[in-house]
Parts: sequence; C-alpha cells; structure tokens
Amino acid sequence: FFVLPSSSEGFGIAEKIVLLTFISAVILMAILGNLLVMVAVCRDRQLRKIKTNYFIVSLAFADLLVSVLVMPFGAIELVQDNWIYGEMFCLVRTSLDVLLTTASILHLCCISLDRYYAICCQPLVYRNKMTPLRIAVMLGGCWVIPTFISFLPIMQGWNSIGIIDLIQQRQFNKASNSTYCIFMVNKPYAITCSVVAFYIPFLLMVLAYYRIYVTAREHARQIRVLQRAGAPAEGRQHHPDQHSTHRMKTETKAAKTLCIIMGCFCLCWAPFFVTNIVDPFINYTVPGKLWTAFLWLGYINSGLNPFLYAFLNKSFRRAFLIILCCGDERYRRPSILGQTVPCSTTTINGSTHVLR
Repeated sequence: FFVLPSSSEGFGIAEKIVLLTFISAVILMAILGNLLVMVAVCRDRQLRKIKTNYFIVSLAFADLLVSVLVMPFGAIELVQDNWIYGEMFCLVRTSLDVLLTTASILHLCCISLDRYYAICCQPLVYRNKMTPLRIAVMLGGCWVIPTFISFLPIMQGWNSIGIIDLIQQRQFNKASNSTYCIFMVNKPYAITCSVVAFYIPFLLMVLAYYRIYVTAREHARQIRVLQRAGAPAEGRQHHPDQHSTHRMKTETKAAKTLCIIMGCFCLCWAPFFVTNIVDPFINYTVPGKLWTAFLWLGYINSGLNPFLYAFLNKSFRRAFLIILCCGDERYRRPSILGQTVPCSTTTINGSTHVLR
C-alpha cells in the first residue's frame, strides 16, 4: 500500500530528528493506549458484559500489532533511507500492514452494525441477532477476510503484474547503493483492495449511523410529545418513561462516541485510500513524501482510539483511572443498589429478586 521516498527526495538530518521524535511518540502512544484498553476490559466486569466491547478489544489488539510489527520497521527505513531486512521480510511486513489496517476498519464496521441493532431494533431482536456465536463469526471474519487481500495476493505477486519493471527501478538506487521496501499496486489490485478494505465498510458504517441518528431523533421527539401531553404524570407510567429516556440518552451518547471514532478513522485513512486508487491512473507520479505522510497519518489512528475511549466513554474513563491509580477506591463503580436504599428479597418462580 505504500511507497517510501527514494534517496533523491529523502529527508535531511534536522527533518529526520523531528520525524524520529514524532514517530517514537506515535508508536509509544499506540502501544500503551491499546494495552490500556485491553487490560481495562479484561479487569472490569461491567465492561465485559457489553457485547460491543468484544469488538473494541479485538480492534485494540489489531492496533497494538500495527504499533509493534509494522510501525517500527517503517520508521527505521524512513530514518535510515535504506531497507536492510531483505525482500522476503519486506513482503511479510507489507502483508501485515494491509492485514491489520483492513482488520481495523472491519472491526469498526462490526461495531456500527452492533450499535444499529442495539438502538434501532427491539431488545429481543438485538439478542437474537447478536448471539455469542454470531459475534464469534463476525470477529473471525474481521481477521480472515483481510488475508485474501494481503498475504494471498502479495505473496503471489498479483499486485505487481504489469509493473514489475517499474518496481525494480524504484527498489534499488545505484547512486547511494540503497535498497527500499517498495510496494506498488496495479490498477485491478488497487481498486479491488481499496473497495474491500475501505469503501464498502465505510458505506455500511455511514448507513448504520445515519439510521441510528434518525432513530434517536424520533425517540427524542416522541418523548417531548409525551412530556408536553403530561403522559408521565401517573405513577405507573413515570418510571418506565424515565427508564426509556435514560436508555435512549445512554445509547445515543454511545453511538455518537462511536461515530467520532469512525470519523477519526476515515479522516486518517481516506487520503491514503483515495491516493491508492488515483496513483496507478496517473502513472505513479504521486511524490514519495506525500505517500509517507498519508501512510503515517493512517498509523496515527492506531494510537488515537484509546484516547477517544478515555475522553468520551465514562465506563472506560473509570476503568482507566482505576488501572492508572492502582485501584484507588475513589474511582470504583458505586454499588448498583446504593447504600441508603432499603432492600428486601422475594422468590418468584424459583428465582430470587431484590426489591427496593
């Protein structure tokens, strides 16, 4: 998916120092942030009860692998202006890059579908749709589908059909005796891979979040009509309406959070995928530095998601504070029943229920 700049347009010493500092910060942010997300979900029982968080953990794992297996080698080549790990490892690293970045957007697509069923459908429909088996199949698809546009075609050389001579010209620089990890794509591969990895999932996410937005606005309108009509005045109706209002606000806020996450992903990766399709049709004239900038703009997203969770999701924010503050009691979740509410128990159909 990427073409690093040749030595003729390489970076100066000052630029390399700035780049190395910036890239190191991005890698460190991605590693620590995604580890924090994974640990938070593993340790917090309430977070584990939310089905969406299984996709979030898997997404964090994919971003963590990007920051460990892909970014460091790209940074080394960028700074040294030379690839020293051989042609085979170049193909492996490139395949991992395509695999993991594609897996990330497929996870976001699954998250949007999960939220669509949770907010736009009845609870029974959601439980029937998002069963543990279906979640497992969706997670498996997020990892298996990208292999068909990464390792399989790249190792077989399908992406280089018709442009082998051009690739060989850019792989070696006789003047500086440098070798580069060049990955160029022909027109069929560029279109197919970009459509599968970005454009189709992006379209599904836009449709899902649009339906969520429309549903949330309709719920809010209905609640305002009921409140103006005085419907919640009777005691029997007050609590259900209040509960519905709270549920709607909570799920709408969660949907907005996920929309922001998706928006950041698209802002980070859209320039790259647009260029990826355009470049083969303009005879591969996109400057190497522009490719590099778009590539690392996409990598930044791998370290951005954990911070979006921390600032926009109250449950994640509490879990992060507990971990970072070594389990400080001030940040622990309050008891569901509360400390001042008198409680009693009763048995109905063999099940014990707590009454407040």
